[in-house]
Amino acid sequence: MIVEVDTGSAVPVYEQIRAQLATMIETGLLPAGRQLPPVRQLAADLGLAVNTAARAYRELEAAGLVTSRVRHGTVVADRSTLSPTQIADRLRDAAIEYAAIARRLGVPAERAEAVVRSALQARTTGTPA
Repeated sequence: MIVEVDTGSAVPVYEQIRAQLATMIETGLLPAGRQLPPVRQLAADLGLAVNTAARAYRELEAAGLVTSRVRHGTVVADRSTLSPTQIADRLRDAAIEYAAIARRLGVPAERAEAVVRSALQARTTGTPA
């Protein structure tokens, strides 16, 4: 699992971690049942305060993407347990992040939308996007 943070970014570090892990979970890169590194290990690996990594995990748990248990760690939740509201929230968050990336890259809205449509079509038909 590779997570990168930009301490010079306007986006808080915990949010950068949360967003990257959420994307990995939503795309299946981190499948249900996969154990995440302990908070202390993640913080040490990234050179961050433990509370920063802990907040990212708490945000993921609040979104229903992971479950945490004392002595058992944090694992990716079964996505079938997401409520319709949680699904809508995740889609909105992903769309906001995607739109921000498209803007930073200077991609016009029409092109960004076409890429999403292509990706959705590829996912449905099984062909590459």
